[in-house]
Amino acid sequence: MVMTQRGIVAASQTLASQAGAQILARGGSAVDAAIAANAVLGLVEPMMCGIGGDLFAMYWDAKTGKLTGINASGWSPEHLTIEYLKAHDHWSMPSTGIHTVTVPGAVDGWFRMHQRFGKLPWRDLFQPAIYYARHGFPVTEIIQYDWDETTAKLARDANASAVFLKDGRAPAAGEIFRNPGLAAAYELIAAQGPSAYYRGAITQAILETSKRLGGTLTAADFADFQSEWVTPISTDYRGWKVFQLPPNGQGIGTLEMLNLMEQFPLPEYGQNTAEAFHYKIESQKLAYQDLRRYVGDPRKVKVPVEGMLSKEYARERAKLVDPKQARCDASPGTPPGVGHTVYLSAIDADGNIASWIQSISDIWGSGVVVDRYGFSLHDRGGGFSVDPSQPNALAPHKRPFHTIIPGFMEKGDLHIGFGIMRGSNQPQAQAQFVSNVVDHRMNIQAALEAPRFTRATLGGCEVFIEGRATQAAQEELTRRGHRLSVGGEYSGLVGGGQAVMRDSKNRVNYGGSSPRKDGAAIPEPDPYFGAAAKTK
Repeated sequence: MVMTQRGIVAASQTLASQAGAQILARGGSAVDAAIAANAVLGLVEPMMCGIGGDLFAMYWDAKTGKLTGINASGWSPEHLTIEYLKAHDHWSMPSTGIHTVTVPGAVDGWFRMHQRFGKLPWRDLFQPAIYYARHGFPVTEIIQYDWDETTAKLARDANASAVFLKDGRAPAAGEIFRNPGLAAAYELIAAQGPSAYYRGAITQAILETSKRLGGTLTAADFADFQSEWVTPISTDYRGWKVFQLPPNGQGIGTLEMLNLMEQFPLPEYGQNTAEAFHYKIESQKLAYQDLRRYVGDPRKVKVPVEGMLSKEYARERAKLVDPKQARCDASPGTPPGVGHTVYLSAIDADGNIASWIQSISDIWGSGVVVDRYGFSLHDRGGGFSVDPSQPNALAPHKRPFHTIIPGFMEKGDLHIGFGIMRGSNQPQAQAQFVSNVVDHRMNIQAALEAPRFTRATLGGCEVFIEGRATQAAQEELTRRGHRLSVGGEYSGLVGGGQAVMRDSKNRVNYGGSSPRKDGAAIPEPDPYFGAAAKTK
């Protein structure tokens, strides 16, 4: 864990953390640092994020104590409808390809956050990413593994193969990779702002790519898009206030899961015990049933947010949990009122916090790489349903159900920005992180490192758990009916993550980064080192 009186950037690759820390040292804000780090991540971890995806973020202003949220998730093409898909022999949503592409919102989200909370010139924030894109960088080990495991998806698209494969293979660990097309895109965005992406040369390249592949994207789909400022939603968890962004994201699942976990005496148990794991797993099953049943784009469907966050509702749902037996048939309740991804966090010397998550959804997104500009388009639209009765049913200019969620929590003088990656794993992973901090009194680094479970299925009793869970815990969970799959000591299946914390009383900042990724928490350089270097 890093401790400093200056700023910190925690990201899933060290060059991104370093770029953000350098921006802080130049007088940039936490948002400036987050944008710079995010741009580098789009280059060095291209299968996870980039300007072809969406963004969700929260910003905590240390001076005012105000938390602000932005939803920069794009909408579906106006002309892509359920009827259109069925007329073209798609009887379910495709899982890859051009029809899974919604308008990417990240660039607009970056710009709007910078307008409100940035300090340095917009152009300056992209210079580290442009430098690495043109001069190259060594591919790190975990990223290389993901790259190598997914070459088949890249091989299906001519642009993807040309940009990301060399003689049909992924770059080796330590091999220098360059992306001049992405450098050109960043240079346009740095010079022209979001207009380059939504009304300019990059727009034209995306539309040309879409037309070539039979897509329905239009210039109006891009020109009409705007991110949305949103008010975070929250719950109280044993004296800590925990915040998420409202739907269309799945952050409400974290809060409902915490409300359920609060009904059980978790502080009495050790983190690495069968009892703690059991109640957390059973809470996840119930919360996720509601999450999938009720959450969609609130501009198009009614989402029972207040009901899902009701403490009374949590108390009633918690009665379904058997303390000695796993439940394999969980179903949605009736709350009152019913009618692949990167996370980074930054904190500046003033204590302002950016909690930031950005993604192209599945690894390599749609598998479509934009003509001339070297970035993948996301496949977030693949999460829509073609069943009109579902809250996440496809409709024109509708935002899909979203998995990426930034987290924030506070109590007294302590304020924590945090996030954990990997698709539907995120709410359950975040709830476990909060429990580690609150119930088990871990610091943020230990809370990120602690062994976790994840469940990929909505029903059943299957659970994946890291091998650091004690043998006694594994055996007892099995006796209670949990069907365990045990992984390595640190598994990417439970998601890497980052966190920063501000101790306002002592004016000290903390940063942590999960060992499940290639990243690090890197502090802003002290001015002394810059001055000393100049005298040599």
